[in-house]
Amino acid sequence: MDVLPASLLTNLSLQLGQFPSGLEDAVEAINNPINGFAWGWPTVILIAGTGILLMVGLGFMPLLRIPYGVRMLLRNPTSSSEGEISPFQALMTSMAATIGTGNIAGVAVAIAMGGPGAVFWMWLIAIFGIATKYAEALLAVHFREVDPLGNHVGGPMYYIRNGLGPNWAWLGGFFALFGMLAGFGIGNGVQSFEVSSALATIGIPRLLTGVVLGVLVFGVIIGGIKRIAQAASAIVPLMSLFYVIACLVIILSNISEVPEAFSTIFSNAFTGEAAASGTLTQVILMGFKRGIFSNEAGLGSAPIAHAAANTNDPVRQGTIAMLGTFIDTLVICTMTALVIITTGAYQSGESGSDLSIAAFNSGLAGSGWVVTAGLVVFALTTVLGWGFYSERCTEYLFGVQAILPFRLVWVAVVVIGAVAGNRGVVWDVADTLNGLMAIPNLIALVLLSGTVFRLSKNYQFEEG
Repeated sequence: MDVLPASLLTNLSLQLGQFPSGLEDAVEAINNPINGFAWGWPTVILIAGTGILLMVGLGFMPLLRIPYGVRMLLRNPTSSSEGEISPFQALMTSMAATIGTGNIAGVAVAIAMGGPGAVFWMWLIAIFGIATKYAEALLAVHFREVDPLGNHVGGPMYYIRNGLGPNWAWLGGFFALFGMLAGFGIGNGVQSFEVSSALATIGIPRLLTGVVLGVLVFGVIIGGIKRIAQAASAIVPLMSLFYVIACLVIILSNISEVPEAFSTIFSNAFTGEAAASGTLTQVILMGFKRGIFSNEAGLGSAPIAHAAANTNDPVRQGTIAMLGTFIDTLVICTMTALVIITTGAYQSGESGSDLSIAAFNSGLAGSGWVVTAGLVVFALTTVLGWGFYSERCTEYLFGVQAILPFRLVWVAVVVIGAVAGNRGVVWDVADTLNGLMAIPNLIALVLLSGTVFRLSKNYQFEEG
C-alpha cells in the first residue's frame, strides 16, 4: 500500500519535470548572450569597483567597526524607533536569503571550476563587499517609506527614487522588475530544485518534496515580514552554528593539512593551477562570481530586509548589515572550502553539492548527511527571505493589492521548481536575473556614495 502512492508521485514528478521539446535550447539561446553581459567582466568589475570606492571613501571604517556592529546587533532598539522587526531579525532575514546553496554548493563549484585559488578571490570580493553591504543598508533606512498598510518599505528602488530624484525612477523600476523575477529563480525555483534533488537520492519523490515545502512556505509568508523574521531568527543562527561545528570537527581531524590548504589557496590564486580551465582569468572570475552569489553584496537584496528594521539610525543598521557578509563568506564559506581542500576531495572530479558531500564523507565517514540537511534547511530559509524581497519589489511595481496574488504564485513556483527538468537551465536563468538586478543598484550606490560618506563622517560612534 505504501509503494503505490510513492510510485505515482515519482512518475508524476518525472512527467511534470519534462520540458517541451526544444524549449531548453530556446531558453539557452536567449539566456546565454544576456548572461554574458550580466555576468561578464564589466559587471564583475563594477561590483568590485563599487566595493573598493566605498571602502576607501569610508577610510576602511567598515572593517574597523566590525566589533561595533556586533555590539549594536546585541542591543535592543529604543522604544521610539520605527520599523516592524528588530535589527537582529533584519540581519537574520537577510542572512536567511544568503546562507544556502551558495555556501555549500557554490563554494564547491568555485573550487571545482576555478581550483582552490578561487577561494582567495571569494575572500577579496567579500572584504570589499562588507563596505557595499554597509552602504546598502544605510541608504535603505535613510530613504525608506511607509506603505498604505503601515509597513516600512525600502531598498534600491526607494533609495534610487528618493535619493536620486524622480528623473531616476525608471532605474528603480528596472531594479524592482529584475528583483521580482530573480526571486522566482535564485530565491525559489533553484532552491526547491536543489532540495528535491537532495531528497530524491534517499527515495523521496520530487513532487512530494515540492508540496510539503510549498505548504511550509505558505504557512510562513502569509504572515508577512514579522512571521518570516521570527522563522529566520529561530532557524538561521541554530543551523549556521550546527554547520560550522560540523565543519570544524572535520577540519580538526585533518588539522595537519590546514597549513597546506591555505598555502594551496594562496599559490593557486595567482597561477591558475588546479583550475578546470587552467587559466588565471577563470580562477578570478569564478571566485568573484561565487563570492558575490554567496553574500549578495551589491545585488541590492539585503537592504530590502534592513529597511524594515526597528531603528531610526541608518549608520547603526549599516554596521549590523555588514556582519552578514563577514559571517556568510569569510566564516561559513571558508569552513566549507577548508573541508573540501583538507580532505583532498576537490581532486575527485565532483562538483556542487556532490563535491561537498564527498568531502564530508571523506573527512568523517557517513557525515555527508550534514550537507543534505544543511541544503534542505538553508534552502527553505532562502525561499522565505527571497519571498519577502520579491514581494516588496512586486509591491513597488503594482501596489499593495498585488501582495496576496504574489504569495500564491510564489508557493506554486516552489512546487513547480521541485520537479524542474534541467539544473543547468534553471541555474543559468537565475544567474542572469541576479546580474541584471545588480546593475541598477550599483549605479545608485556610486551616485549616492557622497550621502554614505557624509552620514558616516558625521556619525558619533559609541566607544566601549
